Amino acid sequence: MSIAHLTTPLATSYNAPSIAPAPLPAADAVAPAAPGAAHIRAVPSGTEARGFVLYVGIDEEKAENDGTELGSIVAQIKALVSQLAPSSETYAAVALAPRGSGGRDVDVVRLALQDPAALAKHRQTPDVDAADRAHAGVVIDLSRKRLLLDNESANLTYKEFELLQYLVLREGRTIERAELISALWSSGDDDIPNERTIDVHVRRLRSKLGSYEDIVRTVRGVGYRFDRHADVSVRQTSTPSPDLF
Repeated sequence: MSIAHLTTPLATSYNAPSIAPAPLPAADAVAPAAPGAAHIRAVPSGTEARGFVLYVGIDEEKAENDGTELGSIVAQIKALVSQLAPSSETYAAVALAPRGSGGRDVDVVRLALQDPAALAKHRQTPDVDAADRAHAGVVIDLSRKRLLLDNESANLTYKEFELLQYLVLREGRTIERAELISALWSSGDDDIPNERTIDVHVRRLRSKLGSYEDIVRTVRGVGYRFDRHADVSVRQTSTPSPDLF
């Protein structure tokens, strides 16, 4: 039996057993193999090869950018197998994941389908939460939208975290007040600050940073800058931010 799998992205903290493959409508399939094809690897004694698994990592957006769609890819792979080996049987499934989450597509598929090597690697991956607990200082977790101060979660509002993130992604560059306003507030917002009241938002953010408030530094007459200290850890998202300079 051969199995083709497709996937959307999943967060790296993914728990493999929680994802069940969803059957994809299958095209007619059957299959013959090319004569003289080389063996991929030796079959262990006492066993026999009954098929193979092909993991395909791609989400719907990537498929669309490539000028195709997931169903079409599956149908064509099954048609090729049918041509090569008419006696074969095929089954296709889609591995589902939360929209917008990170992680390599093909790794998500392997975990979802209990691939032994992928499971072993996943178990060896350090627990992010455990790493956070062991780190006294500031942890700015951009992927989870959270801020930890000495292992305690800081209660930032959505706008306060956006403000901090904007500065963090431009580390070492002084950001003018006007740029912060235009980047973080839209014309439809009710509480759009001006260049004087933006200071109030920054002050509130700094008050929640407590003893670490100086990571958001005021540059007189210009604006604000994020200064990383030795006790500050920034956890980036799996995909670089488009705002990153």
